[in-house]
Amino acid sequence: MKTVLVTGTFDFLHGGHLYMLKNAGKYGDKLVVLIARDKTVKKIKGQLPIHTEDERRELVSHLDMVDKAVLGDQKDPFKVITKIKPDVICLGYDQQHTFSLQLKEALEDRGLKTRIVQLKPHKEKRLKSSQL
Repeated sequence: MKTVLVTGTFDFLHGGHLYMLKNAGKYGDKLVVLIARDKTVKKIKGQLPIHTEDERRELVSHLDMVDKAVLGDQKDPFKVITKIKPDVICLGYDQQHTFSLQLKEALEDRGLKTRIVQLKPHKEKRLKSSQL
């Protein structure tokens, strides 16, 4: 069984999220979604999400295409990934190529041979939700 991992904030689910999850699911048999912790979102985006991490995890876990939704680790971003041992990690179109290379190296350092896939955008001309 091939496990696919997707990560994100998932605050206010929208069509782009659904598109991403649906397409990520094509790379394996089991789709696991890693939900960013509130503190991580604040650090990266400069503000807390509207919905709490528990609310976002609960909402995503109810999507038919998602097999499991989990929260990230507050101290070590690779702890949960190492535990899940995904065969494939699907990145959003807006995550930079250099990040995918760093991620692959970090996973290999932890003994994981995980394939990294960068997904195409849902609608190329539309902004992602963090740019609204």
